[in-house]
Amino acid sequence: MQVPIRVLFLSDGNAARSQMAEALLRSLGGVGFEVRSAGFEPLAVHALAVQAMREIGVDISGQRAKHFNEYLQDQFDYSITLCSHDRHFCPDFLHDIQTLHWVCDDPGEAGGTEAEKLAAYRRARDEIRAQIERWLATLQPNIAV
Repeated sequence: MQVPIRVLFLSDGNAARSQMAEALLRSLGGVGFEVRSAGFEPLAVHALAVQAMREIGVDISGQRAKHFNEYLQDQFDYSITLCSHDRHFCPDFLHDIQTLHWVCDDPGEAGGTEAEKLAAYRRARDEIRAQIERWLATLQPNIAV
């Protein structure tokens, strides 16, 4: 049996982007991945992130925001940051084999109506999903995503 690839997604608050990435990789990567997410200043998982994910059949309502300190002693194969703040700090505290940085706007900073805010969460979800699909194709060219 093959050992799963261990991945930690990081974002500032662990309220949306990293939560969505965690669930998407679990869904798309299956048993080949052990996935976690965390933030530097954790906030509650945002309701609009839950709604955006529910629209594509992925439930993150049971996930909780976690501080990166929970994983300081863990070994990951990859840490993947989703904002510029994290990129600066990640290599200094993790024992990863590889750190990747994927730029993704924070949907929590979107203004406007509730519909406009939800659209920002959908955009972030779709950007993250596309990035995961591209990354999976480089890791495992024989899997269908």
